[in-house]
Amino acid sequence: MSRRLEIILGPTAVGKTAYAIKRALEVGSPVISCDSRQIFQELRIGTACPSDEELAAVRHYFIRSVPVTRNYTAGIYETEALDLVNRLFADGHETLVMCGGSMMYIDAFCYGLDDFPEVPLQLRQHLMECLREDGVESLALQLKELDPVSYEELDISNGQRVIRALEVSMYTGRPFSSFKTRGFKQRDFEIVKIGLERPREQLYERINARVLQMMDEGLEQEARAMLPYRDLPALQTVGYRELFEYFDGQCSLDTAVSRIQTSTRHYAKRQLTWWRRDPTIHWQHA
Repeated sequence: MSRRLEIILGPTAVGKTAYAIKRALEVGSPVISCDSRQIFQELRIGTACPSDEELAAVRHYFIRSVPVTRNYTAGIYETEALDLVNRLFADGHETLVMCGGSMMYIDAFCYGLDDFPEVPLQLRQHLMECLREDGVESLALQLKELDPVSYEELDISNGQRVIRALEVSMYTGRPFSSFKTRGFKQRDFEIVKIGLERPREQLYERINARVLQMMDEGLEQEARAMLPYRDLPALQTVGYRELFEYFDGQCSLDTAVSRIQTSTRHYAKRQLTWWRRDPTIHWQHA
């Protein structure tokens, strides 16, 4: 198979962007982002978007291309990214470079998504109200009772992910995880996954330093501008959630920053746990 797509993946702050740009320049490819938060126009600092210099070095797709008000999903990404990749191959590219750390987006692109049932809007609105009033911990405990598999697999600090699993479980009477049949779709090009890693202490130091850099670059101001949209799926994101708690008077700014660092480290750990199950990934040091 002559058409090849390389996916540069790995935990947050490991150095994927620099590696992907270097590789894209070597093979004459753009960089196709598979990051579920960098895709939003308004979220520049808190999502660690590529810098202006990095964006100028090579063309990027799916970076700051969608407003936060749009409910952009992994299923939409699967369709749009496949369309783009097929166009680029048709234009003569033999090797393409994709880069990102969003597990669901990568899985959707590589394998396709399972067909989940539609859930009444009233149920979702009820769970959103419960999330606002009681917090995500209460919903997570309900999910643990109805679907312990999803409870272990999901980021249970992400209210939107918990609600999605919980609403399907409640509406159908079946665990959300039981719908994951994994009937893989075939792609007509080769997919090579390259995983970047660093020693844990080094990775955690990079995460802590990057959060401080984000604050220096104006993350607090960026988050304040997003307050009217705080309940949207796009804003259920590390970095913004913690600052919203600070704006609400629930903690000090220093505490919020510390929580962002902690949440980001936990997210990096979950990313690695997810990908360690995939024997097709070629791991190398960043």
